[in-house]
Amino acid sequence: MVTGKTIRVLVVDDSALARSLIIKGLSAHPRIEVVGYAINTLDAKLKISTLKPDVVTMDVEMPGQSGIDFLKSYIPTNPIPMILVSSLNLKIFDALSAGAVDFVRKPEPQDNKDAFVTALSQKVIIASMARVRAAAPGVQAPRQPLAAPAALGASSALDRVIVGLGASTGGTEATLEVMKRLPADIPAMVIVQHMPKGFTQMYAERLNRLCKMEVREAKNGDELHRGLALVAPADLQCRVVRIGERYTVSCVPGEKVSGHRPSVDAMFQSMSEVVRCKMVGIIMTGMGQDGAAGLLAMRKKGAYTIGQDKESSVVYGMPAVAHDIGAVCIQASCENVANVLLRHLKTLG
Repeated sequence: MVTGKTIRVLVVDDSALARSLIIKGLSAHPRIEVVGYAINTLDAKLKISTLKPDVVTMDVEMPGQSGIDFLKSYIPTNPIPMILVSSLNLKIFDALSAGAVDFVRKPEPQDNKDAFVTALSQKVIIASMARVRAAAPGVQAPRQPLAAPAALGASSALDRVIVGLGASTGGTEATLEVMKRLPADIPAMVIVQHMPKGFTQMYAERLNRLCKMEVREAKNGDELHRGLALVAPADLQCRVVRIGERYTVSCVPGEKVSGHRPSVDAMFQSMSEVVRCKMVGIIMTGMGQDGAAGLLAMRKKGAYTIGQDKESSVVYGMPAVAHDIGAVCIQASCENVANVLLRHLKTLG
């Protein structure tokens, strides 16, 4: 998927210090050309139309119109990939919901600036290949709230099911689209979402507010049970562990697996090795191949596996590799993954 094409970037930030760091850092990458900068969203709108960048990096908090409000008004009719560069706060998820492809946390004075530049450069490259969907032409009707998902019911068979879900770029919103369509009594779930340290707890809290089941950031030793979804904590490897008839999670430091910590492969592989009850694996949008090998291992052990389709993926990388190696039983759109999962679960109960 990666080509040698130069990626043209516009940097939007009201801070001269932040702009200087970002421009200097990105310009040092051989595949990135910074074509200009903007100091606010009005300036950004003009610069985007004239400079035609491939990717925009944008601060969230700026004088006048915020980066989030700009995204909400601009992205629906101008689907350009945007990377949010922001301090640690909940508004980052509002920005992702509004259409941003990904985000990078701004470094604090004591933080490693080189690590920040490296992360931002990698995300810019990924964003240049992202699929940002424009709204349909014409006036958009407001989204109707989803009907409350019907309960699966008191089936003891569903008490003995574990669902693993893995995602990366574009996954925060894709996973939410799946989770909010599932009932409160869903079988135990473990979620691995590639995300910087400090954000996974906030993400779990957001899912918990918006979804029917209980969702929280996993802690080492947490027991899996029906109605609970655990989000793997950033910078720790999360694996499923069997203790007799019970299943818990291990969340401990460790080497990166498939380039990530937490790794979808590490979680899926652990499920293939220790889970003796029914299991389901779901692989969502993301760059690279993390999760593909682990999902194949799960399928070989009898798991039902679902992959997000190309059309609905922000980046059709992880699910593409999984599909190509035979790890996926069925593909589905982001909006239909939950229905596919529920239909399968009803055959078990």
